Amino acid sequence: MSQSAPPGSPYHRLGRTAGYRWWRPLAGTVALAGAAVVGMCLLFGVVTVVAELTDRPSDADGLPVFGPVPDAAILIAALALLLPLVLATARLVERRPAGTVSSVTGRLRWGWLGRCLLVAAPLIIGMVLGADLLLDLTTDEDSLLGPADAWVGAPEFAAGLLMVLLLVPFQAAAEEYVFRGWLVQAVGSYLRSPWPAIGLQALLFAGAHGFGTGWGVLDLVVMGALCGWLTIRTGGLEAAIALHVANNLIAFSLAAAYGGLTADETVADAPWQLVVVDVLAISLFALIADRLAARRHLATVVPCAPGQAVPGGDTAAPGTIAHLPDADVESRGW
Repeated sequence: MSQSAPPGSPYHRLGRTAGYRWWRPLAGTVALAGAAVVGMCLLFGVVTVVAELTDRPSDADGLPVFGPVPDAAILIAALALLLPLVLATARLVERRPAGTVSSVTGRLRWGWLGRCLLVAAPLIIGMVLGADLLLDLTTDEDSLLGPADAWVGAPEFAAGLLMVLLLVPFQAAAEEYVFRGWLVQAVGSYLRSPWPAIGLQALLFAGAHGFGTGWGVLDLVVMGALCGWLTIRTGGLEAAIALHVANNLIAFSLAAAYGGLTADETVADAPWQLVVVDVLAISLFALIADRLAARRHLATVVPCAPGQAVPGGDTAAPGTIAHLPDADVESRGW
């Protein structure tokens, strides 16, 4: 039987249910990692069998090659697999509703997610244009938008764009559910303060993208930290998902247009011009999303049901939100 955290619990403490045991977050993390390995092995096993049956060539690493769009789709789908695995781990190992990884309300708040997407999309587009201009002014490197002679053509771009639109939102969301979701709540189940969880997941998020330039790693750490901060401030993953989805959709769409879907470079390889503009853009998004959440009185802790007792002995009126217990009020310290 699944159980939820008590009213007044902030996002990072949603794993502290009545059925909480100290070993559950550790066991869940091990189970999640193991399931991810098994799932990816199965996926690539199927891909290998298909490649053998269709006599596909292999690259320098011995991996089958189907073409830029299918190859990118396989890698993106492998990451997207993490999304259902996180939800299943919360439900089966921690014995709590899977929706508590999404937000303090026990579900993904789609309306709030949509509003955040409307804020994130123009900021990311502005970031790309601004970084491209700064690169043009300071270096002789190729444009971020891609050289005109690298255009792949309408048919290949249409196929790549369709793949991006279908798969990338799940891949970006999966990363948020792993780092800002599972890891924040796993660490948060042991510590009242959210800051250790925010810091740890930001470092792991950067490390998961590889080590390129120091600027690129810094950009990833900042993004991870700001998304973690936003998750606690807004009581859910929606704002972080919106930023990540908007960023990846635009980046992968450009890659699809100019033949970069199978490129080895990641954000970790970003030059300082891109990082400077990107940090400004994501910082502005964080501030705007935080203000919008406050103006909308978005739930940032587990709400009380009408007539339900709030920690401390009070009773919640219909539609009200429980206050944090005193120990957690101090820990937020925003």
